[in-house]
Amino acid sequence: MPPTDHYAENHGFKDPIQLHGQSRCDGLATVARVKRTLEPLRRRGDFAPDDVRNALTSLGYSAEKVQTYQDGSAGVGFLIDIDASPWCVEGTMSGDSTKANAFGGYPDGTDCEPPSGGH
Repeated sequence: MPPTDHYAENHGFKDPIQLHGQSRCDGLATVARVKRTLEPLRRRGDFAPDDVRNALTSLGYSAEKVQTYQDGSAGVGFLIDIDASPWCVEGTMSGDSTKANAFGGYPDGTDCEPPSGGH
């Protein structure tokens, strides 16, 4: 029986667009490259957003397209808006691990930013 509250239906616009085919392969390669670049920072406990941003821009991403932010007391979140496939890479880095995901933006969003509001 389908849910009666329509939450999933009303919030589907917040789900990122999944990558398929060559875009998925490119996304997985980009995620691996980002994780490899951030691993030295993670191992030495460098969770300064500016240092993470510098590491990501060293990969050739435009400084205007890389966002980093403090994620808790010992973690950093990041979002890279890539103009070509994959369009977006989002993730976190903490003492335990670096996680990242490539996706194709949002159905109703602007670039890699999730939309707000609803219907």
